[in-house]
Amino acid sequence: MRSIAQSLKEYARGVAGGLMLSLPLLYTMEVWWAGFSSHPWRLAAYVVATFVLLLGYNYYAGLRRDSCFEEVVIDSVEEMGLGLAIAACVLWLLGRVTFEMPASESVGQIVVEAMTVAIGVSVGTAQFGGDEDGEDAHDKGVGGDDKEAGRRGASSDEGGIHFAGQCVLAMCGAVLFAANVAPTEEIIMIAVEISAWRLLGLAVLSLGLGALILYYSEFAGAKRHVRFDSHHDMLVGTIVTYAVALLASALILTFFGRFDGQSLATCVAQTVVLGVAATMGASAGRLLLQ
Repeated sequence: MRSIAQSLKEYARGVAGGLMLSLPLLYTMEVWWAGFSSHPWRLAAYVVATFVLLLGYNYYAGLRRDSCFEEVVIDSVEEMGLGLAIAACVLWLLGRVTFEMPASESVGQIVVEAMTVAIGVSVGTAQFGGDEDGEDAHDKGVGGDDKEAGRRGASSDEGGIHFAGQCVLAMCGAVLFAANVAPTEEIIMIAVEISAWRLLGLAVLSLGLGALILYYSEFAGAKRHVRFDSHHDMLVGTIVTYAVALLASALILTFFGRFDGQSLATCVAQTVVLGVAATMGASAGRLLLQ
């Protein structure tokens, strides 16, 4: 039986995994249009097919492979619900779904996007979790003491090198994620149309995702590679990671010429919009690229 804390951490890892694996589709115009134009029966078939996939994945390769079929069904329903909630939240923040839109259009967009997000939630929950006991055993195996001593020495004797290395890894991860969507027209379209409040919401979402991945969800490698002695460490680490992500976003957008002829407000908006993807890449990069 899962405790409440374990369930919350799994949900957090699922949210992060769902967004990491589906964010390019959430930024894709053709997928928005598919939500407008798809017939309700086609949407229903898409939902059923996705649910069957979730059942199969959770049964054969999910987080709890010894679960009974009833638990597999419950997990799949939860993942579908998370997918719908995440897709609705992100599409609203991006201004693609509004309360003024006809219900058929907004629901169609959310459903089309949510199915991919739900699969990402399932995969992220199962595959991105850190097996810390296994990691500790690996570190303490043959030569493990020497490795651990060397790692501690590098961190304590040359803290600046450790910090710089983390920033480099964060930058690499941010570039890997942000470069997938930076050249697209959707980024500038969203930036031109978005309101200041939604832009602030995207910034808060980015910071929250960074904190979830690095400090709360027990993401793979978090306990080995991220220092968390106090809430001050979490605050500083999250802000620095987000700053690296924004810098990576601005540099990529500059490279692709997205700032040419644009106002300062539009350039800032583009950077913040792309910063959601870059922050997830930067956070995951600090953990998975070492």
